[in-house]
This record gives sequence, structure tokens and C-alpha cells, in this order.
Amino acid sequence: MLHLGAILIWGDTPTSSGALISDTIDYINSMPLNYMSPQTPQTATVKAIAAQMRGEIEAMPEWLRRPVGKASELSQVQKIIKQRQIHTICEEGRCPNRGECYAQKTATFLLMGPTCTRACAFCQVDKGHSPMPLDPEEPEKVAEAVQLLGLRYAVLTSVARDDLPDGGAGWFARTIAQIRILNPHTEVEVLTPDFWGGMGRSPQGENSGLDELQRDRIRTVVEAKPACYNHNIETVRRLQGPVRRGAKYDRSIDVLRIVKEFDPTIPTKSGLMLGHGETAAEIVEAMVDLRDAKCDRLTLGQYMRPSLDHLPVRKYWTPAEFDRFGSIAREMGFERVRSGPLVRSSYHAGAID
Repeated sequence: MLHLGAILIWGDTPTSSGALISDTIDYINSMPLNYMSPQTPQTATVKAIAAQMRGEIEAMPEWLRRPVGKASELSQVQKIIKQRQIHTICEEGRCPNRGECYAQKTATFLLMGPTCTRACAFCQVDKGHSPMPLDPEEPEKVAEAVQLLGLRYAVLTSVARDDLPDGGAGWFARTIAQIRILNPHTEVEVLTPDFWGGMGRSPQGENSGLDELQRDRIRTVVEAKPACYNHNIETVRRLQGPVRRGAKYDRSIDVLRIVKEFDPTIPTKSGLMLGHGETAAEIVEAMVDLRDAKCDRLTLGQYMRPSLDHLPVRKYWTPAEFDRFGSIAREMGFERVRSGPLVRSSYHAGAID
């Protein structure tokens, strides 16, 4: 599979940020886009895919093209992460803002391995085969990385681990505890899956909201007292099926609602990736649903296709449209809003405003 990857890196030579346009294709390393790697089979199919990828990249609006960040900041984080054999969603998801976040002493760690047990059609995270066994030292390794990087704000997320008895809830709590041992002044935000899968789920719970096992998993994370509890609905109600396989809109809304039931002092957050074919009215409706669940914070960003195997972009929303949605969200009462084409779930997560 050929990946579009970090399609925001533009320019066919190294820039002052250290970025290469060749980073848009995993199989084409350290060379301009108009060359194919010697290791890549020079078949008509491969050339056709590369041409289609180039076409999609070139069709992107100018406002989505930007350097990924300073090479020195990227390499420092990548070195520490690689040495400890841990993962960040910043790198696994090829986030366009990772250089900026690293410079602001913020990073998002991907717990429990890089392989997801679900198959969302928009996500670049690895999927489709058995996930890795848990590394018993991962919580400590993440805490050490936070310390070495001098992070003042860390975000913990994970792939969905429906194969685990508690869906990984206890792993979140353990990692938060370890971070606080070594970094007592670092705030920790979580971005969790819906904790619906896992062993022992009652069949009748499928149509009755969150069952007790799921509530217990959410409680486990809430009792660890994260600085913010984030769970993304990702898209509007109508598009949940094709975009979020294995997830449900109301189930995700309920996650946020349950967090507030357990501890109303913990800020909750959710986000949507726009560009799947949703309408403006549907976006506003989703924001209303989130506020009804007492969601405090909101992120809105542009969906960008990771590869030709993922869902195509149906619409590029303009910066002005994102500004308008942001204004509507603030009028609704969201206390913190990030709305823009390059916004991602953890963008400026630690900022105070």
C-alpha cells in the first residue's frame, strides 16, 4: 500500500524545517516526489497509484500546505521514543502539528501498541491483524520519556483494544500514576476509546447505552483524575457507519456524559474531522448533542486522506468556515474551542484560554 502520509510537507528539497515532500509516500524515501524508490516495483499499477497520489496532493488547498516543524525538535522526540520502543500518535498518525506541539513541550503518547482492533475508514493507525502483547514496562517508559522531554502537558491515547478484559482502562490509570511519580507538575490529558469491547460485555447492553462493565472502565480512568477527558465522536450522526466501523454516535456521546456523572469537575472534550460529506447543519447538530452531554471543549479539523485505501475527502472546508463553526461553538457555551483545517484532537491541548 502506498501512503499519502504527511501530505502537508511541501517542497522537493529539504527546507529549513527539515521537511521533504518525499515524506508523503512511505515507499519513497529521501528523494523528490517525481522519483520512485529503486525498491518500489516499477509496475504500471504502482506508477498509476503514484500519479493519483500526486494528483490528490496537488489538488489540496494552499492553506493545508505547511512545514512539519524543525528537524532538531522532531529528531529529539523520535530518538527518545525509538529508544524506549514506545509510540506517539504524533508519529503514528503523521500529525501535521507535531513539530509545533513538541516545541511547546506537549506530546501525545499512543499506549498499548500501534495496532488497533477496529477498522475505522479514516484512520492511519495500523489495523487488520492481532495487536501486540502489552509491554509491562510501558507506563514507566512513557513516564521517563515525559521527564526527558521536559513535557509540561502530556496526552495519553490508545488504539482500541477490544481484546483486553477491561479494554485498556487500567493501563491508562497506571500510566497516569507513573507519570505523576516522575513528573509531579506535568498535567495529563486522556483521549480514550469508548471501552465498549473487551471480554464479558453483556449482549443486551448493545441497545441500552453503556452497560455496567463499560461504566466501570470509564470510572477507572476518571478516578485517576486526568486534567481533561477526551473522547471523539469523529463525525456527524449520519456518517458514523461508514466512517467509524465498530463505533456508535450515541455510545460516544454517552462516554462524555458518564464522565460528568462520575466527576463533574473533570473537563470533557470531543472532536470532529470535517470533510466526509457532512453538512453545516449536521455539524451544528453534533455540537448541540455534545453540549447536551455537558462537553466542555471542542476540536474541529479537516480530514485528510492518509492513503488511497482510506475514505476520500468529500469537501475541503475553508478557514473562514472553520472560524464560523468556532464562533458558533463558543456561543453554545464550549469553554475552549480549537477550529481550523490543521486542528487535531490534542492541538494546543495544554493552552489556557
